[in-house]
Amino acid sequence: MVTADPAARSGWKECTVVTGIRLRGDHPDLSLPEAADRLAIRELVDAYAYCADRRDVAGQLALFTEDTELVVFSDTRNPKPAQRFRGRAALALALGELSDYRATMHFNGQSTTRVDGARASAVTYCLVHELAVDPTARTLMIAAIRYLDSLVKKDGTWLIRHRQVLVDWTETRPLATG
Repeated sequence: MVTADPAARSGWKECTVVTGIRLRGDHPDLSLPEAADRLAIRELVDAYAYCADRRDVAGQLALFTEDTELVVFSDTRNPKPAQRFRGRAALALALGELSDYRATMHFNGQSTTRVDGARASAVTYCLVHELAVDPTARTLMIAAIRYLDSLVKKDGTWLIRHRQVLVDWTETRPLATG
C-alpha cells in the first residue's frame, strides 16, 4: 500500500503531502489570498496536463523549479521508484517521451491542496490515456495515477519543486484500425 508521505519513499522532507481532506463548506478561515493560491495551484496542475497533451515540453518545463525532482512509481506495491529525474534537463528527456504516442489525453480529477505561505502540497488524481499506433495495430493504454506534489511560490508564481507519480493501475486494450 502506498503512503501519502513522500518522505517514506525518497528521503524528501521539504513538505508533507496532504493526507486530510477538508469537507465541503469547511473553509470559514479561507482567506482571499489562500483561495487565489489554491486556484493558481490547480491551474498549474491543469497546465501540466495541457502541455503534455500538446507535446509542449518547454511549456511543461516552465512549470517546474530548476532543481526539480520527478519520481515515478510504476507499481504502487513496490516502494522503489521505477524512474527518477533530477533537474530540468533530465526532466526534458522524460517529458519528450510522450512524442512516442500518436495522442495522449490527461483527465485531472479531484485534488487536495494545503497551502503554507510560499510552500504548498497537493495530491491530484489523473486518468492518462495514451494512443499508440504502429503499422499493424492501435492500442490504448489507460493509467490511473496520483500526483503528489510539493510546490513553491517564487516571484508570485507557483512551481512544482518535487513530484511523485504513483501509478495505481493500467489497462492496455487494442483498438480497431482505421
